[in-house]
Amino acid sequence: MPQKMSVLLLNNDVNLPVPVLILEDDAIMQQRLKGILRHLGYEQDVLLIASNLKEAMQIIAKHHIAFALVDLGLPDGHGTTLIEALHRQDPSSLILVISAWSTQEAILNAIQAGATGYVLKERDDFEVSLSIRSLLRGGAPIDPFIAQQILSKLVVAKQKSDQLLPEHHLLSSRELEILEHVAQGLSNKEIADKICLSRYTVECHIKHIYRKLSVSNRAKAINTARSMGLLS
Repeated sequence: MPQKMSVLLLNNDVNLPVPVLILEDDAIMQQRLKGILRHLGYEQDVLLIASNLKEAMQIIAKHHIAFALVDLGLPDGHGTTLIEALHRQDPSSLILVISAWSTQEAILNAIQAGATGYVLKERDDFEVSLSIRSLLRGGAPIDPFIAQQILSKLVVAKQKSDQLLPEHHLLSSRELEILEHVAQGLSNKEIADKICLSRYTVECHIKHIYRKLSVSNRAKAINTARSMGLLS
């Protein structure tokens, strides 16, 4: 069974979940990512490094990973395999893809596998650090270039189709139920008590809602949902 580490380090207003797994086959990129994490406040001993998929799978068999930086193109496989395994181990794990791949297929596959965010390797350290901070604060950072690509393709698709999928299909019935309680001002504990779920499960659902709506907090989730017709 993986060894669970629940220690949280505090850096300003950001909780730093540990341990962190870096899956990256390029040694220079490994050092770069370690430097960014150390600058954010992470200690060396909580950073676990894998150069290929096999090493990464061995690490998660021993450790309960709280946060992972994942490359997709690996010498022995694809990073989405690890993302799926991490998501099965703990759906609340934070997973940021840092890849040179910018195709829509690669992005969607990673997100569907359970990735929380996606940033391109070409970004400088400051931009990568901002993406990590956003993710640690509950956001779902997507590289601006990728976001622009997706938006432009959505516009084209909308122009070609007279009939769009109803917005309510974006969220599951359970997520809609929880979102309605969020809009009523209930806390996670109050929601959990009301619908007979654990607080942990409610928090996972809320994270999924944030991800699907591309928001980072309750107020934005409520406003976005109302603008999409998901809430009255």
